[in-house]
Amino acid sequence: MKKFRNLILVLITGFILVYMYMPTINYGFTGFPLLLMFLTGIWILLNNPFSVVQHQNNAPTLKIGKPGKVSFLTLAALSVYITVVPAITSWAIFHTSEYRNLIGKVEKESNLSNHMLPISIEKIRVVDQDLAQILGDKVLGSQSALGSQVMLGTFNIQKVNNDLYWVAPLLHSGFFKWQKNMQGTNGYVMVNACNERDVKLVQKINGKKIYIKYQSEAYFFDNLERYLYFHGYWNVGLTDYSFEIDDAGTPYWVVTKYKKTIGFDGEDAQGVVLVNAQTGEIKEYSIANTPKWVDRIQPGEFIETQLNDWGNYVKGYWNFSNEGKLKITEPVSMVYGEDNNAYWYTGLTSVGADESTVGFVLVNTRTKKAVWYKQSGATEVAAQNSAKGKVQEKGFSASMPIPYNINNIPTYVMTLKDNGGLVKMYAMVAIEDYTIVGVGNTLQESLMAYKNAYNQSGNKINTESKTETNLIKSIVTRINGDVKNGNSYYYFTLKNFPKIFIGSSQISNDFPLTKLGDSVTVSFDNDNQEVIDVSTFKNNNLGK
Repeated sequence: MKKFRNLILVLITGFILVYMYMPTINYGFTGFPLLLMFLTGIWILLNNPFSVVQHQNNAPTLKIGKPGKVSFLTLAALSVYITVVPAITSWAIFHTSEYRNLIGKVEKESNLSNHMLPISIEKIRVVDQDLAQILGDKVLGSQSALGSQVMLGTFNIQKVNNDLYWVAPLLHSGFFKWQKNMQGTNGYVMVNACNERDVKLVQKINGKKIYIKYQSEAYFFDNLERYLYFHGYWNVGLTDYSFEIDDAGTPYWVVTKYKKTIGFDGEDAQGVVLVNAQTGEIKEYSIANTPKWVDRIQPGEFIETQLNDWGNYVKGYWNFSNEGKLKITEPVSMVYGEDNNAYWYTGLTSVGADESTVGFVLVNTRTKKAVWYKQSGATEVAAQNSAKGKVQEKGFSASMPIPYNINNIPTYVMTLKDNGGLVKMYAMVAIEDYTIVGVGNTLQESLMAYKNAYNQSGNKINTESKTETNLIKSIVTRINGDVKNGNSYYYFTLKNFPKIFIGSSQISNDFPLTKLGDSVTVSFDNDNQEVIDVSTFKNNNLGK
């Protein structure tokens, strides 16, 4: 009877611990074996109580009953399972090639700009995750009744109807707030990644309120992880619980399903589980069949580990001289290629190198296809320091650089922020030569400064991929001057050309003397800007 009572107590304790910690019950995961060891220890203590024995003329001693043979063997077996088995099945010394090949075949290309089309500055990402958080908190704070009930979740970058947004859910800010609003938190926040003034709180879709019922900050079976665990996902690895919306604005949790491919290690994504954040509907997809609106299947942490393993074991395990070893320069960041797909991006550098890279890697966030662009250049940190050095007296910090194709030159674009995290300036740094820098108070100014710096460098980089330059002669149909931050700019239009041109007096002294109807000759790069900045400007009426 006593043992039956103790068994019931152990089972109740086990259920409570499973409910609280939700260990994955499958080979390669140690959470459940550790739980069994703990419960076995409780069983031993309950059935083998200790007592204090008082000896005559001696100090009392502690007497502990001996555990049963089954209990002892169970503890021994579990101990072996979580120590010896992982060492044999997962230790890199025995599985070097498996770790190196987990990333798959890494293709090699020569030029990063071949992957990215030239981009209009209106489409450049100028809002990073930190700034999105500040802007989101601001819009949430303006809703006094709402701000006291909820908090913002993590912002994730994603494409929504071909526009780039940071999106974050509203989450419960505590147990009593959840208890008061058990239907869920009302909505999410969207921040346009290309326009910091485009911030919106979305609480309705087609006139119907949105509720984030299932979330990590909910309790009991509304908790997202527990909801999935007790709906059949107790025996599979789940990670990277990311909030995304589809193109109609419906909120989902995108959860990566993964397995351990090298014993107790070698985590590799197998597909996704989509959870409708409002209804709780669960749908599972393989990598190939995942809906197109889902931007990320491969967790960034998995890609970082796999890339480092690929670079670390290039000459096998016993390579203490570090010959040929590579490592990533910074944690991966998400960028978008010319095919409109999302990629994890990072630089590659030799082990021991400081500011230079041996290339850059783009890994498809869905399929994990990896391409190594063997183009030397500056690390992200070196580019940040170069940009900050241009305005070092201001003490600005630099956001994480994002690579773009600016006039067929692979270029880091970043923002320079004050101590409050607000954007004050913009910077462009050539990836291949971080001494070529353009800084300005607007993206247009930074682009003009960058082009000037590039032209002054003598076009010494990227000689195989030159930007097409147009040279035209026409009549000025409109011209007007503008002064920004002490610099004079001239906007003008030309006969038979629909776009607006811009230039500064630093390019040509003819600008202040030019008037309507003058004949001019201008040259400009054939890029995708809405307002084209000219490279040269000559007024033919001045008789020079």
